[in-house]
This record gives sequence, structure tokens and C-alpha cells, in this order.
Amino acid sequence: MTIVVVHELVKRYSPDAPPAVDGVSFEIKKGEIFSLLGPNGAGKTTTISVISTLLHPDGGTVQVLGFDVVRAPLAVRQRVGVVPQEIALYGELTAAENLRFWGEMRGLQGAELRREVAEKLALAGLEERAHARVKTFSGGMKRRLNLAVGLLGSPPLILMDEPTAGVDPQSRRHLLDRVKALRDAGLTILYTTHYMEEAQELSDRIGIIDHGHLIALGTLSELVQMVGEHETLVLGLAKAEGGQALAGEIVGLEGIAAATADDGNITVSVTSAAQALPVVLTRAAGLGVSIRTIEVREPDLEAVFLHLTGRTLRD
Repeated sequence: MTIVVVHELVKRYSPDAPPAVDGVSFEIKKGEIFSLLGPNGAGKTTTISVISTLLHPDGGTVQVLGFDVVRAPLAVRQRVGVVPQEIALYGELTAAENLRFWGEMRGLQGAELRREVAEKLALAGLEERAHARVKTFSGGMKRRLNLAVGLLGSPPLILMDEPTAGVDPQSRRHLLDRVKALRDAGLTILYTTHYMEEAQELSDRIGIIDHGHLIALGTLSELVQMVGEHETLVLGLAKAEGGQALAGEIVGLEGIAAATADDGNITVSVTSAAQALPVVLTRAAGLGVSIRTIEVREPDLEAVFLHLTGRTLRD
């Protein structure tokens, strides 16, 4: 069963600027985690905002469970839960009060509302903090409650826009396990993240978007096959200075498909690490860039992403 159908979606924020989303098409099946990945500004949040009816499309169509987001926005909202990138909680209210407020906004009341609040507090692992004000919570606790709010009413489709941003490892593990449990319970999830390892762990299928265009779509194994068996060199620099220059120097050389500098590392997509490494080290020496560590990674989602976009996910 198909839950979401996005067909030739176009969204512009200005008539003079290129579209934020330009002709994007994909489908999401029932019970799958579909990850939408792309660099900052690629069009991920815009796409989610159209699916959730927050933004009106300028072209194409979007349907959720057969309901058009333009012609039947209320029906769509009743079937979609949203876990936004920004925390959507009231700091002066307690965890339970936040859940009651948002539950009432979804039309829950009486015994059903009380049951939902209790269930979602347990899901977030916040039963003991139910009556504490949210402004006293850690970032991880807020993220867990943010997820719980999006699940109120048990909507069949959940849109999660970077739900683990800025949380500690323990809270991230809790959230990822919750996401997988939701999928196993039959919910359908559209997921965006800036952490490549999350997408690789969670995703049934992956769409990669860049400059408003969907440039790849499939399972991880299908995407790896699509771009070929590229390896990834990760070079740790003794000093961050010179990284951008080295990346620009080597990209396009024989056997080097893409290169990017980020946080004191240079990540290079290559056809053969053994052949590319001497070339890279020679160019680094010529630029006076000192390499502290060298890591070779087998083809994975990060290698696919780097090969297709020429950028790391955080660029």
C-alpha cells in the first residue's frame, strides 16, 4: 500500500530565485522508513512542509493516503504526525501539560486523551518527569518529548525532520530505537537527518536531494551499485588550515570522484584507495598540508552521498 505520492513537486519562495524544490517525485510505502537526505538548503524541509500542508506547492501534486494536500488539507493533517526540526514545546508547561495541550489540538479528549498522555510519557521515558517544567529538561529529554508529541493520536504517517539534532549519545540511541519500533509496529516514517550513520541504520529506502532535485532513489545496496564500488579516504589534518585548498587541488584528478574538507578532515571518494593515496599525499606535501591520520572506508551511504553531490551531508 502506498502512503505518500509526491509527483513533480515544485516550490518557489521567490519568482526571481530558483525553485527550492524542482520536479521532485517519489512514493513512500506503508510500514517503511524513507530517508530524505541532502546538504543544507537542498529542499528537504521544504518537501516535508508541503507534505504536512504547512506550505502550498507551486506545481505538481502531493497525496497522503489518497488525500490531496491542496484540496483536502484537513484530512491530511488528521493522518500525519510531525516531529519538527525546531523543538515545538512550551517551556513553562510540564511534560504532561504539553502532551495534553497538543493532544487537544489533535481533537483528543477525556479518557482517550489521558491514555495517550500516559502512553507517550512512557514512550519518551519521562514518566518520572511528567510534572516537571520542560524548561528544566536537557536537550535529549526535549527531543524525546518532541517525538512523543508528534505521535499523539497514532497517525499512520510520521514526518521526522532531524529528530536527533544536538542530543547526547544515550538520547540518540533511545530515539533511534523508538523509530525502529514504530516502523515495526506498522507506522510509515519520512525521516531526514544530518547523521549519515542514522540513515544507514534506519532506512528501508533513501532519496538523495540536491539543489531541489531528487538525484537518486533506492535501497542502500541499489544506490551503491548505481554509483559503482567507490571507496572513501578520510584524512585527518594536523591543522584545519589548508584543507579546502587540498580538496580543491585533488578533485577531478584521475580516480578521484569528489573531495570535501570539513571539521579538520578531508573526505575523498575514490575508485581505488591504494592508487589515489600516493597522489593525494604528494599534493598535500606540495601545499604544506600535514596529514595526521588516514582511514580507508568501504562503500557505504556516505561514499554514495559524496560521489553524487560532491559534498558531505553537513555542507
